[in-house]
Amino acid sequence: MSNPALYRAIFNPRNIALIGASSDEKKNTSRPQRYLRHHGYSGKLYPVNPAREEIFGEKSYPSVSAIPGGIDHAFIMVPAPAVAAALAQCVEKEISVVTIYSDGFAETGAAGRDMQQHLLDLIKGSKTRLVGPNCIGLMSTQTCLALSVNAVLEKLNITPGGLAIVSQSGSMMGGLMSRGLGRGVGFSKLISVGNEADLGVGELANLLVDDPYTDAILLFMETIRDAHHLAHAARRAYDAGKPVVVYKLGRSEVGQDLAASHTGAMAGADEAVDAFFRAHAMLRVDTIEGLFELPALLKGRKPALRHRVAAMTTTGGGAACVVDRIGSYGLDVVGPTPEIIAKLAEQKITINDSRITDLTLAGAKKEIYGGVLNVLLQSDHCDLVLAIAGSSAQFQPEIAVEPIVEADRRDKVLAVFLAPHAEASLKLLSSAGIAGFRTPESCADAIRAWRDWRPPATIPPIDTKRSTAAQQLLDALPEGNLSERDAYSIFGVLGVPLAETAVMSNANTTVKIGYPVVAKILSPDIAHKSDAGGVVLNIADDASLKTAAQDILHRIGSAYPKAQLNGILVQRMERGLAEVILGFKRDPQVGPIVVLGVGGVLAEIYHDVTMRLAPVNLATATAMIEEVKGLAVIRGYRGMPPGDCAALAQAVVAFSQISALESISEAEINPLIVKAEGAGVVAVDGLIIRNANPSAAH
Repeated sequence: MSNPALYRAIFNPRNIALIGASSDEKKNTSRPQRYLRHHGYSGKLYPVNPAREEIFGEKSYPSVSAIPGGIDHAFIMVPAPAVAAALAQCVEKEISVVTIYSDGFAETGAAGRDMQQHLLDLIKGSKTRLVGPNCIGLMSTQTCLALSVNAVLEKLNITPGGLAIVSQSGSMMGGLMSRGLGRGVGFSKLISVGNEADLGVGELANLLVDDPYTDAILLFMETIRDAHHLAHAARRAYDAGKPVVVYKLGRSEVGQDLAASHTGAMAGADEAVDAFFRAHAMLRVDTIEGLFELPALLKGRKPALRHRVAAMTTTGGGAACVVDRIGSYGLDVVGPTPEIIAKLAEQKITINDSRITDLTLAGAKKEIYGGVLNVLLQSDHCDLVLAIAGSSAQFQPEIAVEPIVEADRRDKVLAVFLAPHAEASLKLLSSAGIAGFRTPESCADAIRAWRDWRPPATIPPIDTKRSTAAQQLLDALPEGNLSERDAYSIFGVLGVPLAETAVMSNANTTVKIGYPVVAKILSPDIAHKSDAGGVVLNIADDASLKTAAQDILHRIGSAYPKAQLNGILVQRMERGLAEVILGFKRDPQVGPIVVLGVGGVLAEIYHDVTMRLAPVNLATATAMIEEVKGLAVIRGYRGMPPGDCAALAQAVVAFSQISALESISEAEINPLIVKAEGAGVVAVDGLIIRNANPSAAH
């Protein structure tokens, strides 16, 4: 176990101090003591309340310091201004874990953040760890630990089982518990993390990886505060065969309005979070139901190499509700093969080769439903069988549900959707460990998550030779954002091929680059040069170049009188088969990401991109190229001449090494021109934004 002492103090404490305990049953602060005893906790409780000598028949103490002997876990419920003093006593007494229910900290604003930081200062260098503040508590069914103020524990008994929940929302804990129990699942642990001042989702999930009672870890998340610990926990969970399933808010998060690059606008926070989850083999669901129903679908399995779905049903409409949705996710729904049709014909069961095997007309009989199901489960033409049942699931479960329970499903993933409201049948499926879905949306969502599941991605080491050289060059440049010329120099050191370039200090400067060329304003204050009127294309000779330079300098000088102008950047005109955008962003939640997509001035409109955590290796870069729809034009689509995908992948790898330069928040090459196969790629426009991220002129 990664940290057995911490695990025991949190989930199996021998004794608990309840600081701020109340004898008034109407108050929340009375609940932990009552709940602990009601749910069978047998350890010692120490209520702490200077105004009471006893609470609910147990001796009360005036302070933590007055409690004799050692304490494993303390639960603080006093008002926010009194929390620090209570915590200081806990630290002095060397209490291993302190859970803080009290609110009024970082969630309230600047003053609250200062108070929360003071709590961290108090435990710094001590033996004490914090859960919370603003934390509703936790529960462990195996140790009867109901250390919480959640009202659902007043009457609801939590069924032991293999699911553990870690939630950033305390208010959702009761809802998650009741919904899970309503689906017939049981829980091992339930933890509210509050503000995550110290112990967060990642470290707590890591403890659950070693919990012998936990089979799957479910996360209800609002943000990511400890990406490093969460990534470590998720990878350990994958190795241990414990799926990590996430429901995270924020799909509709608006706005990269202040982003200085196209990449910043396209790589929204939620898309970066998706890339983080994929990289660490976490499965994200879009339905609450999926949290509880997906683990049964995954139990004992690893990600599949193929994701073909075979669907069978006794209700055409019910099947369409699911199949139409999974089709919109791009899943391949396959019909039965001639061999399957022939094998069933031997059993006097007639089906056709339709993509949905509809048994409505074949007759609602157990031997028919079971016969078809077993043949599909044994076939190698599919990777998941979707079994859909109509009214028989509600009124005659022996026809469609019992054959599912009795089927040999060891070698095939099985998902079941019951079209009617059929609680008895759902409980029958749940008790057999079969993923039974109540809604077509949650069923399709779970199958989509199964399709997207991948083993943990390989995060390659930094190329220290190139990154060190790039850092030295960056350190030698002036503070603030970089000009395009300086950005080019960084990209070149990292190994990205660059267009031939020269600089005109004024319109009369002579350059020695073969025509045609492009002239661009050179300024660290102007990010999008085309939008600002700072670019002229297809310049054919010296006279035209001089005129273009004069026009650019006059235009930009008039429109942006405060911008720093460093001359004109001249580049050889480059042409190829496609333009791509290659971007980098240091995301505040998950860290550095690299973005690849269709490039050019309309990159943000197309939004045809894929992203990964940075840096990436060659295999990952190649996979990224395959994922961008618009890059089919360089993959030999319909006989078109292929582009140099190998050179593009190498450029992605080289560019991603910019993640080692911690002072850079965003970077972008747009466009990177992809030439014909064997002719390489070339960067013709570059941008680097340092962490200070001053407002760029547009």
